[in-house]
Amino acid sequence: MKRVVVTGMGVISPVGNDIETFWNSLISGKCGIDFITKFDTTDYKVKIAAEVKDFDPTLYMDKNEARKMDPFSQYAMAAAVQAMADSNLTDIDPEKLGVYMGSGIGGICTFLTECEKLISGGPRKISPYFIPMMISNMASGNIAIKFNAQGPCLPVVTACATSTNAIGEAFRAIKHGYADAIIAGGSEAAIIPPSIAGFTNIMALTTSTDPLDSSIPFDKRRSGFVMGEGGAALVLEEYEHAKKRGAKIYAEVKGYGNTCDAYHMTAPHPEAIGGANAIKGAINEAEMQDEDKIYINAHGTSTPLNDKSETLAIKKALGDKAYKALISSTKSMTGHMLGGAGAVEAIAAIKALQTGIIPPTIGYKEADENCDLDYVPNVARKADVNLALSISLGFGGHNGVLAFTKVEKE
Repeated sequence: MKRVVVTGMGVISPVGNDIETFWNSLISGKCGIDFITKFDTTDYKVKIAAEVKDFDPTLYMDKNEARKMDPFSQYAMAAAVQAMADSNLTDIDPEKLGVYMGSGIGGICTFLTECEKLISGGPRKISPYFIPMMISNMASGNIAIKFNAQGPCLPVVTACATSTNAIGEAFRAIKHGYADAIIAGGSEAAIIPPSIAGFTNIMALTTSTDPLDSSIPFDKRRSGFVMGEGGAALVLEEYEHAKKRGAKIYAEVKGYGNTCDAYHMTAPHPEAIGGANAIKGAINEAEMQDEDKIYINAHGTSTPLNDKSETLAIKKALGDKAYKALISSTKSMTGHMLGGAGAVEAIAAIKALQTGIIPPTIGYKEADENCDLDYVPNVARKADVNLALSISLGFGGHNGVLAFTKVEKE
């Protein structure tokens, strides 16, 4: 089996639109949550979200390209352009370069805009670009066109686990020899009235009106997640291919777990069986050792059920080592970026591994007896970890876990 490493990263997020800004925001505990500016929330119970700020798509594509892309595709493209520039991957067989870029819902902004046109002006008002702007595979398609990636190309749609699964499936494709490199990740742009109303009415979102005290994972006061948006991309590359061209290597992808609760549309399994098995799958493939020092970027949504269930899953998978692991939820700062969350959090896990700095879970004040692990509350911590896990748990019972290590040279 081939080894797989990360040679490039890019991000568009509520706390920064490049890797350096994003990472510095996380380790300094900067919160990207604020009052919604994209629409009037007067009639809405939920008033806050984690919006992307100061995003200029023309830094990554020309105006004509941007005009034909939904924001979710723009975020994905921007992250991919950053990641490819970071990787400096310019000499590769096009048939061995792939794209696995997912989205939980795709072009819902476009869908809403075009439906409003249809209602107000009739069918002739619908844009000819409506369908290609809306469909979820188009982020992968557009990125493939941009970089002439003629190899395996897939979107992934597994709700909140989307981009973790995209990275995991890309890892497997390279490991088994189907590609030399894959641009993998996910994006989302769903801070619009129907999304906020829909998530509110299934009681998934917090109705807190204090941005700094709203996304509070593992805190006893938690009452729901905060919707975020943005995108992230990683360049995954076969190790020998990367080494031959002298590429900068951030980390090695060592394991991937993918399971389903097969239990409920939105609620996690009360015994956390699927989540625990996904963690076990990742650490077993990574050949975790007893002496390994572990950082876990948790799914940590700040919902009452998720955080309790995820804590149980970590305990079931790691046993006593769960109490020694350093765990944090960067959703306390970015909100929940849905289909983009897993890739953004994979980057956070890799940066923690690389720098020896563990980002905090901000807003943590009141301990919960059901969440009794070390969640690195409020302040970043220095720690030399050698195994980093990123956990994503999605509606539909989808569980995805990635395991990263520092690169051990042969």
